[in-house]
Amino acid sequence: MDRYGSIKINLENLIKVHGISKNKLSQRAEMQRTQLNNYCNNKISRLDIDVLARLCTVLECEIGDLLEFVPAEQK
Repeated sequence: MDRYGSIKINLENLIKVHGISKNKLSQRAEMQRTQLNNYCNNKISRLDIDVLARLCTVLECEIGDLLEFVPAEQK
């Protein structure tokens, strides 16, 4: 984690809470399964606002449910 903190994507948890499969979510959000897995595993370096909007729409959640700011650790 760098000195400014990071953004954590809580997609994996939202999938479990909503009881939707990754295949169904990727289909409804019009995403490739590999792209969805990268969001689930926090392996995204640049967020796509169109993807975020589709995920929020399909999961019926707010952007704050999907993204979380993790502050840098204080030394």
